[in-house]
Amino acid sequence: MDYVREMFGLEGTRVAITGGGGVIAGAMSEALLKAGASVALWDIKKEFSDAAVDRLSESTGASDRLLSVESDAMDHASVRGAVDETVDGIGGLDVLINAAGGNRGKSSFIETDMEQFEFVLKLNLVAGLMVPTQVVAKYWIDNERPGAVINLASMASYIPLSGVWAYDAAKSAVMNLTMGAAKEFAPHRIRVNAIAPGFFIGKQNRALLIDEKTGDLTPRGQAVIDHTPFGRFGEASELAGVTLFLASEKAAGFVTGVTVPVDGGYLVHNI
Repeated sequence: MDYVREMFGLEGTRVAITGGGGVIAGAMSEALLKAGASVALWDIKKEFSDAAVDRLSESTGASDRLLSVESDAMDHASVRGAVDETVDGIGGLDVLINAAGGNRGKSSFIETDMEQFEFVLKLNLVAGLMVPTQVVAKYWIDNERPGAVINLASMASYIPLSGVWAYDAAKSAVMNLTMGAAKEFAPHRIRVNAIAPGFFIGKQNRALLIDEKTGDLTPRGQAVIDHTPFGRFGEASELAGVTLFLASEKAAGFVTGVTVPVDGGYLVHNI
């Protein structure tokens, strides 16, 4: 057990998570807290990050290592303020997890609303990667500190999902920019990796996958299950292991530029 604790223990590690009020961010935060890290939850509405802090305090007993921060991940000044608040509140910043993102609506390519397209693109790529990474990486470089970025990719990073064109475009770009940023930041001892969750039920996709009236799978939900060799949706807690691995300098100190699928075999489905 001493070896496991040395390899994956995160005592003294300070983590900031954008989109901190979300389901996936919550599961990642719980794992990090249980491994000893301190976690700052950043969200565009403080009520969301406050609620997440309350839930995590109850589930982990680590209220002294939690911080709620209001931050607009599309705005550089707001993110710079979040960095300052995080450094003051938990003593530093070693890992950035870009968990902000989501989708809005579904349509044919021809009927895609361009205003909505641009919003979803910005939500997942500008707020979901570019702005927080720019600000935090500059903080690390200016202070000559190593760091680690963990981005949230998707099954859509590999294979486009029908009807969600902006989400497809953004998430494919997340995987591409994860590799590009990893190359650029490597001389500064900054690792950049990503996790590509398969299908996990969250606030953003529940109505697409589960009929709210009957509780049965929607046609799209059934199609996902049929395409997933494990035959089920993922549990958010199943993202814990890869999160701890990529956050740990000891375990993943020579790992950068990779996107790790956690998908129940979705990407290896064949006929």
